Amino acid sequence: MAELTFTGVVLTGGSSRRMGRDKSLLEVSGKILSSVVAMALKEAGASEVLAVGGDIEALAALQGIDRAIPDDFPGEGPLGGILTAFDQARHDVVVVLACDTPRVDAATPRSLVDALTTDPECAVAYAYVDARVQPLTAAWRRSLAHEPIRSAFGRGARAPRSVFSELNVVEVATISPAAVDDVDHPEDLQRYAAGSQ
Repeated sequence: MAELTFTGVVLTGGSSRRMGRDKSLLEVSGKILSSVVAMALKEAGASEVLAVGGDIEALAALQGIDRAIPDDFPGEGPLGGILTAFDQARHDVVVVLACDTPRVDAATPRSLVDALTTDPECAVAYAYVDARVQPLTAAWRRSLAHEPIRSAFGRGARAPRSVFSELNVVEVATISPAAVDDVDHPEDLQRYAAGSQ
C-alpha cells in the first residue's frame, strides 16, 4: 500500500481551565507538550504540522510546528478547531491530536492513518483505548467529513464524537494507553515529574 500524505494538527486552543494555565506551552520532562505532539506527527510522516489556536507567536517558534494559525471559532470547543484545520490543511487526510499527551509517539498517527486507508469510504479513524473513545486522537478524511462536521457545528455540536454517528468510522484498538494519557490537572504534571504514568 502506498504511503499516504497527510497533514498533522495539534489542537492548542483549549481553555485549560482544570490546569489553570495554558497546557499547550507546559513543559513536561524538559519538553514543551505541543512540540512533543508535533514531533510525533512529523516522525510519523506528516508533510506539515499545524497548531490551531492559542498563543500563535509562541507556538510558531516550537520545534515540529510548521504553521500556527488562529482558531476560527475560539472558545467553541475542539470541533471548531478541527473545522479550522480542515480549511487550512494542504492534504485530504488530516491527523488531529490534542496538545496534552506527553507519551504520544509516531506509532499513534501511523496506526490511525493506516486504519483510515483500509476503506476509501471511511471518514475518520479514532483511537479506542480501554473501552473508551478518544476523539482527539483521530485521522480524518476531509473530503468526507468536512460538510457533515460543518453542518453539525451549525446545529450547535461542539464535540467531535457527536458527529461520529453521521460518518463511516473505524475504531483503532491498537493504540497504547500511554499515548492518550493526558495532563489535565497540576497533579498530572507532578505525576509525570515523579516518573510515573
